[in-house]
Amino acid sequence: MKDGDSSTKPVTRKRFVDWLLGTSAGGFLAAVFYPVARYIVPPEVPEASVNSVTLAFAADDVPSNFGRIFKFGTRPGILVRTPGGELRAFSARCTHLDCTVQYREDLSHIWCACHNGHFDLNGRNIAGPPPEPLQVFDVNERGGQIVVSVRS
Repeated sequence: MKDGDSSTKPVTRKRFVDWLLGTSAGGFLAAVFYPVARYIVPPEVPEASVNSVTLAFAADDVPSNFGRIFKFGTRPGILVRTPGGELRAFSARCTHLDCTVQYREDLSHIWCACHNGHFDLNGRNIAGPPPEPLQVFDVNERGGQIVVSVRS
């Protein structure tokens, strides 16, 4: 091997600038497209399964012929005190398009404002487009607190 013969080329100013621009462009593209890709394809997060919840309000805070929305895990629930005084709880997601239902005191039943769906106080669909009844939860009163749980 001769003194002037080497297997690597000397680093010139032009090669260094080309390398610097290439890596900068690659870094810029990665910085732009990575968040976009993470936004388009969100990570899979398992839904927390909740079997029961103790409500933040007391049984005395729910008057007769009144409904109140509460959080049941990651979804809404509705607690209704019937005109007869009984507490009943349901999923507050309409079975038609997952809109949140509400209790209508003037009708004495549960109503979905999205497409005028109606449910009786047993959760059964009685009018409108909802294809199935609401999911029914069990309600227990323990020392003034309300515990709502999934019906088994």
